[in-house]
Amino acid sequence: MKILVAVDGSPYTKRALAYLTAHDEWLGPQHQYTCLTVVPGVPPRAAAAIDRETLRGYYDDEAEKVFKPLRTFFAKQGVKAEFVYKVGHAADTIASIASKGGHDLIMMGSHGHGALGSLVLGSVSTRVLAQSEVPVLLIR
Repeated sequence: MKILVAVDGSPYTKRALAYLTAHDEWLGPQHQYTCLTVVPGVPPRAAAAIDRETLRGYYDDEAEKVFKPLRTFFAKQGVKAEFVYKVGHAADTIASIASKGGHDLIMMGSHGHGALGSLVLGSVSTRVLAQSEVPVLLIR
């Protein structure tokens, strides 16, 4: 199974990884893992004032902050994973990458704001559920 693990470095990402380790059916060499983090874009006016190399370095650094503990986690488990970052809106990007990449499942943590919080704040997981053609496993 080709699994897209959407990560943001939060405690909810750690819960999703704990879920993986607790359920042998989800963690193992029989699956292909892609860890995806989405870095919010720098506003266009600010980006125009920064050279491309500096901006690219900023995005690389932000993504690596999320990926560093994940690389350790997958190495300890003896499981290979691909690490990809994109710049943009998280929900739109996650749904798009999952569909275009031929993934069988999106696995992600849910921040669990509740119905009112999601209504007022919006929710990445809710938007991914609404937009994705790929099944989503939310871990709370």
